[in-house]
Amino acid sequence: MPTYRIAPSILSADFARLGEEVRNVVAAGADIIHFDVMDNHYVPNLTIGPLVCEAIRPHVQVPIDVHLMVKPVDRIIPDFAKAGANIITFHPEASEHIDRSLQLIRDNGCKAGLVFNPATPLHYLDHVMDKLDMILIMSVNPGFGGQSFIPEALKKIADVRKRIDESGRDIMLEVDGGIKIENIAAAARAGADTFVAGSAIFGKPDYKAVIDAMRAQLAQV
Repeated sequence: MPTYRIAPSILSADFARLGEEVRNVVAAGADIIHFDVMDNHYVPNLTIGPLVCEAIRPHVQVPIDVHLMVKPVDRIIPDFAKAGANIITFHPEASEHIDRSLQLIRDNGCKAGLVFNPATPLHYLDHVMDKLDMILIMSVNPGFGGQSFIPEALKKIADVRKRIDESGRDIMLEVDGGIKIENIAAAARAGADTFVAGSAIFGKPDYKAVIDAMRAQLAQV
């Protein structure tokens, strides 16, 4: 059975109490903290930078998974590595040299990954599987939290799972966008093992109840 990881997205957390929020969600059973970085250039929203990552780092022992929705990416990668990121992912459209950007992440001591929007083709994976620790499939168009899951993403997850299995490499397959108790099992059946959930967790009063319910669904896959 795969190792399933729940990665709450702090995009949906209460930013006035961010340290407390990340402590609470980890205490409730989160495996990873998902950190959404938007630049109002690559995506139509502006969120958080390395200073916020550095601020929450002392509050949690779990990995911080930084999803860069910025263009260009290379300039900011070392800043997030220094701020305490463990995993850094970016969109292939945001890099002039994807292989170089992946290597830059690894050279700065982090795990590296690529992110695919709903309409981004998977051919970018053809020549960089050896540099990947994570592949993230977006099941919404990036830019805002609280969007609905795009069912077509399930086929893409399955395609990526096949590529990972054929490569024989230990690569996490993450899904992000509209994940909730009702659809997490479908994403797992398609091949995902790491699940980003924002409003589905932070929008509820009892984080542990939501994460436990998600794990109960995953246990039936």
